[in-house]
Amino acid sequence: MQLPQEVKNILEKLSEDGYEAYIVGGCVRDLLLGKEPKDWDITTNAKPEEIQKVFSDTVYENSFGTVAVKTDSENPALAIVEITPYRIEGKYTDKRHPDEIRFADKLENDLSRRDFTINALAMNVDGKIIDNFNGQKDIKNKVIRTVGIPKERFSEDALRLFRAVRFATIFGFSIEEGTLAAVKENAEWLRAISKERIRDEFVKIIEADNAYEGILLLEETGLLQYILPELREGIGVGQNLHHIYTVWEHNILALKYAARKKYSLEIRLGSLFHDIGKPRTKRGEGKYSTFYGHDVVGARITAEIMERLRFSKEISEKVIKLVRYHLFYYNVGEVTESSVRRLLTNVGPENIEDLIRVREGDRIGSGRPKAVPYKLRHLKYVIDKVSNDPISVKMLEIDGNELMKELGVKPGPKVGLILNYLLAEVLSDPAKNKKNSLKQRIHELDKKTPGELKKALEQIEKAIEEEEKERMKKYYV
Repeated sequence: MQLPQEVKNILEKLSEDGYEAYIVGGCVRDLLLGKEPKDWDITTNAKPEEIQKVFSDTVYENSFGTVAVKTDSENPALAIVEITPYRIEGKYTDKRHPDEIRFADKLENDLSRRDFTINALAMNVDGKIIDNFNGQKDIKNKVIRTVGIPKERFSEDALRLFRAVRFATIFGFSIEEGTLAAVKENAEWLRAISKERIRDEFVKIIEADNAYEGILLLEETGLLQYILPELREGIGVGQNLHHIYTVWEHNILALKYAARKKYSLEIRLGSLFHDIGKPRTKRGEGKYSTFYGHDVVGARITAEIMERLRFSKEISEKVIKLVRYHLFYYNVGEVTESSVRRLLTNVGPENIEDLIRVREGDRIGSGRPKAVPYKLRHLKYVIDKVSNDPISVKMLEIDGNELMKELGVKPGPKVGLILNYLLAEVLSDPAKNKKNSLKQRIHELDKKTPGELKKALEQIEKAIEEEEKERMKKYYV
C-alpha cells in the first residue's frame, strides 16, 4: 500500500505542524482491494483556517470545511488533494443534506458518520489503519454493511440506498442481511433525491463489469421502480417464436453482453433499452404475438428516460438513435446498397458500428448462439463498400471541364480515356494526384492514340477487383 509522494507530503506537513492527519474513505478501501484510488481524501483535526496557514496554495469555497490543496503534480488525480476537518452532522430532515455540520475533535466521530463500514477506514502516513467498524473484515468477506443502524444511515441521505447497490455491483460484494432489508423497506425514500445524483449512480452501475447483476439487484431491492419503471414493464411479458426469454430478461441479457464486451455507455444503454417499447406494442399471445412499431415507441420512451435523468444532449441523441434503428434488416441477397445508404443516413456513419453492436446484444439476448453470424458480417461488408468512394475519375484532382479547357478540346471519347489513364497512374502512385502535375501530364497523354489510352482501363478494373477481394477477406464473406 504505497502512498503517492504528494499525499505523503501533505500528511507529513500537517503532522509537523502538530495536527493529526489521515487518508480516509474510498482511497483506503481501494488500497485494501488492490485498486488504484481515483482520488485522495485527507481528514484532520485542523480547522479550515489552520489548514490554509499550513499550505500556501489552497482553495476554500464550500460550506463543508473542505480545503483543496494544489500540489503541482503532473498526475490529474493528485493535482488537487482535498483536506476536510473531522466533522459530525446534524439531522437530515430532507433525506439529502444535513441540517447542520459541526467540526469534531476526534477521528472516531468523523468515521462514525460515514455510510458503509468499507468506507469508514482511515490510514496514517506510516500505514497504520484505524478501523472502528470492522471494515477490513467486511472487505475480506465481500460484504456491504452500514455503519451503525441501517435505517438511520439511509435516513441521513437516501442516495445511500442506491450506493449500497452500486458498491455491491462494482466490487462483486453482497449486501448484509440487515442492510438489504433496510434498503427494501425504505426504497421509496429515493424519491427525495435529485435526478442528477440518481443518474450519476446509475451510470456507475451501467458502466460496471457486473452491470447485469446490478440491474437485477436494483429490482430485488425495489429501487428500480423509482429509477426506470418503464424497464420493469417487460417483467413477465412473453415474446414470440424468435425469442426464448421474456422482454425483461431479453433486455438485461443484451446489457450483459455489452458489459462483457466492455462496450461504451451509449451502447450499454442502447442494449438495455432497445426493446423497452415492446410491452406497450404487444398484440396477441404465444409464439405468433407481434410488437409492430416497438422501435418507434421504444425511442420515444428512451427520450423520456434520458430527459428525466438529465443525460447530456449528445448522449441522449445517440442512445435514442440506437433504439430507434436497432431493427435494421440484413438478410443476404435482400439487402440492397441503397437501403444500406438510407440506414447510414438515418443513424449517421459515426454510429453505425455501435448500432451493429447493439444488434449483437439483441441476438445473444434472444438465445442465439452467435453474436455475429454470416449475414451480419455481410452487412458490415456492404456498409464498408458504400461508405467508401468507388474507384473512379472523381478521385482525381482534375475534372473533365478543366481537362478540356487545358487542352482546348470539345467533349468526346478521348477526354474520358485520358481521365482513365490519369486514374490508373494515380492508383499506382497516389502522390501523382496533384492538379499541376495532372495538367502537365494530360498534354503528354493527348499525343497517345485511343488504343494506347484504353490499356489503362485494364489496370483500373484490376484495382477494383483487388479492392473488392480485400474487403471480402476483411469480413470473411
